[in-house]
Amino acid sequence: MATIQCGAKTFYNVEAVLFDKDGTLADSRDFLVALALQRSRFVEAQVPGVKESLLKTFGLVDGRVNPVGLIAVSTRQEDEIATAACIAATGRDWIEAKTIAHTALLDADRALPCKAELTPLFEGARLLLKSLVGSDLKIGVLSADTEENVQDFVKLYDLAAYFQVQMGSRNGLSKPDPRLLHLACQALKVSPAATLLIGDSSADIELARRGGAIASVGVTWGGTHPHQLANADVIVDRFEQIHQIH
Repeated sequence: MATIQCGAKTFYNVEAVLFDKDGTLADSRDFLVALALQRSRFVEAQVPGVKESLLKTFGLVDGRVNPVGLIAVSTRQEDEIATAACIAATGRDWIEAKTIAHTALLDADRALPCKAELTPLFEGARLLLKSLVGSDLKIGVLSADTEENVQDFVKLYDLAAYFQVQMGSRNGLSKPDPRLLHLACQALKVSPAATLLIGDSSADIELARRGGAIASVGVTWGGTHPHQLANADVIVDRFEQIHQIH
């Protein structure tokens, strides 16, 4: 077990640390803007007049993505449903709206490079990960992204040596469903009550609370405002504020 200092708070008897990916380990801000714009263009081509509504739904305002908005924290399935809802609001039949949404999102994905290439590892992340390995701590990634994208990110930035589990949304589960945290803890063979969860969104904070984690650490270096993480046990704005004492 380890003692982890996070800003002004100290957490004892920690057996595992789970990191969110986008906005926590990966700087996904530019990618999310590009993705929102690309998706809206493909939908607009089939449903004229829906682009602005769709961008607002995704959480893109004045060229910036809300770090706790839809496209930043949702699963792919949730994105499709939200896109279809915007299309249906124009008067299209629901089945048609879902088909258009599914096709447009696939086309947008194909039009962009591999996501991992557009979501670089935050400066300071590797140093923190290095400081946590080599002890009894178990480290993992728990993301709302697809497992394929999680694994691509870990592989591209040569992070596999740091993580005992690399998990994305699966079997229809997404944050903040506590079963996702429990699955990750089962894979690590640790109790949620001995697991520290680090993330940049309210979904991460709620996941930690509902899943019975020892604590949630909200991070703001990805653009999230502290007030959006008000329910976190502690909020930090630099990687250097997280370190293992012993």
